[in-house]
Amino acid sequence: MTTPHLAPYPEPFFTPDPKSAAHSRIADFARWAARHRGAEGIQDPTDYRALYQWSVTDLEGFWAAVWEYFDIDATSPYEEVLAEETMPGARWFPGATLNYAHHALRNLRPDAPAITALDETGAGYEITGRELRARVASVAASLRDLGVGQGDRVVGYLPNTPHAIIAFLATASLGAVWSVCGQDYAPKAAADRFAQLEPTVLITADGYLFNGTTHDRRAASLELAAALPTLKATVLVDHVGLVWPEDRHTWLTVPWEDAAARVEYLTTAPVPFDHPLWVVFSSGTTGLPKGIVHGHGGVLLEHLKTLGLHTDLGVGDRLLWYTTTHWMMWNLVVATLLTGATTCTYDGSPAPQTRPDVLWELAARHKVTVFGTSPQYLLAMAKLGIEPSVHDLSAVRVVGCTGSALPASAYPWVRDHVGAGIQLASTSGGTDVVSGFAGSASTTPVWAGELSAPNLGVALASYGPDGTPVLDQVGELVVTRPMPSMPLYFWNDPDGSRYRDAYFGAYPGVWRHGDWITLTSHGSVIVHGRSDATLNRNGVRLGSADIHDVVERLPEITEALVVGAEEPDGGYWMPLFVVLADGVGLDDSLRDRIRDAIRAGASPRHVPDEILAVRALPHTKTGKKLEVPVKRLLQGAPAEQVLNPAAVDNPDLIAYFGRLGAERNKRSAHDT
Repeated sequence: MTTPHLAPYPEPFFTPDPKSAAHSRIADFARWAARHRGAEGIQDPTDYRALYQWSVTDLEGFWAAVWEYFDIDATSPYEEVLAEETMPGARWFPGATLNYAHHALRNLRPDAPAITALDETGAGYEITGRELRARVASVAASLRDLGVGQGDRVVGYLPNTPHAIIAFLATASLGAVWSVCGQDYAPKAAADRFAQLEPTVLITADGYLFNGTTHDRRAASLELAAALPTLKATVLVDHVGLVWPEDRHTWLTVPWEDAAARVEYLTTAPVPFDHPLWVVFSSGTTGLPKGIVHGHGGVLLEHLKTLGLHTDLGVGDRLLWYTTTHWMMWNLVVATLLTGATTCTYDGSPAPQTRPDVLWELAARHKVTVFGTSPQYLLAMAKLGIEPSVHDLSAVRVVGCTGSALPASAYPWVRDHVGAGIQLASTSGGTDVVSGFAGSASTTPVWAGELSAPNLGVALASYGPDGTPVLDQVGELVVTRPMPSMPLYFWNDPDGSRYRDAYFGAYPGVWRHGDWITLTSHGSVIVHGRSDATLNRNGVRLGSADIHDVVERLPEITEALVVGAEEPDGGYWMPLFVVLADGVGLDDSLRDRIRDAIRAGASPRHVPDEILAVRALPHTKTGKKLEVPVKRLLQGAPAEQVLNPAAVDNPDLIAYFGRLGAERNKRSAHDT
């Protein structure tokens, strides 16, 4: 596979201020590790490469240091750090008992905001540390009275509001298991997830806001509850002020106001390090969603590392990261509390038509220090001509970005229109580990279009075709040593076969994530896209992200999707689908500009066979382009065999690509 943008960016786009880097938490951790853990090779605390190298060569020493540095409060101590290093099957911190919820609440200042609740109207309210603890204690007692005990499941059908955080922490405090999805999921799609868990209690809201509209989800909530036969009760949240119907359900219902208003003393149940904390689900685009189970201790350590060290969050900071509750970023939004920082929830569209810059306005008003979003959002802001810097963003020091590869073109836009001293931190990870594999830190430079470095404790490698590590070449993203937040198991996978096949089928004992990456000589990571969506033209592998990066810079294009489809006659069709900006038509002149841009910005091999305009592109509910399902549709596979419409943001688009594939295959058969 070619690596088209390695050469143009030999110098960093952004270099941290040396004084700020030296005073960062990650530098303090490096000094502490060198002094207390004998971390070899760390002469300069701002030398990220040295710290990283120690973190992956002395895996046990590193994670023991994270444990001690963040003063993990275990009810019983661990016997050893890593009892077994095999993957899958690594056993971390055996003997230790602790509780995630205890750590999420212990560092909060009683009278300072723990959560700031925001929505697209600009309205908001705050919940102090004392208030949060009281509400968690109340909901935990209510859940206990409803029959929830250790190991039972509580599920949430909720927007991104404080209710979801409170319900999760209450569930975790009992040693019960949490799962949540947003209310834009249809009841059947939510039931496809939750019914697998056989939950005891459902917590659901009356509706949510999006783009100026209040979406009524009362009927959907009751339909979902009816599809979960194991429920003992449903807790009804009044979020948007709609009146819940009476006498239309046969199970016990409890108003949120009653569940959260009791005066109770919070106790947290000590559980083993690997006790299940939550179940997060795969997108479910090609079948029933997989339930991925993570444990209390692994998540606790991984998120303290990610937010406390890489993101430099601590007491006095505020994080606002746009997410929905069914995206893994919601889990990190909650984890902000572990550091003692304030987390912001947001209900609504990231760019409502009436005020598309509302997130920047809120970031300024609430003195947000870490602002998180997606590449699509930043590109949309640029094309809409939004000027975030008209707001006072002087408190923002990091703009985090994840969800897909961030194109190089976004970097100068953030510098010129958000703030010159802000670090643009592109990260890549996954729901699978509910964290990141690569990203940045206060001590790392930034190269445009690249992730600064592998994350601490992540033994990241790029494997070439022969299964050996390569440098400055595209290869498979693999992790060669275990991480504490790797899944405990998949739900309803008693022999572990689905889990092994998902990550360890290609390279036994080595985690294969399914992304194409390049590890560069200067230490950065370039993400080229999903390896299962690789373009393979005439034996040359091409990364789809490299094409999307170039095309989506053009002002006439709002989004692009390229796929490569092998055809029955042995041919190979590589079309590029583009969504045009308002008022733009796809004529020969624009097609030529697109081809020229790809030829210059990627390579001649990346130029597609055909360029087609579409009204929109299908995505998962978390915004990822459906490259592989679209490819299979174009190859003539029936839609019902390709993906689950309930997992797609716009199911109507599936019919379009299905028709396109059927017509093309009919023509091909006729020609043959």
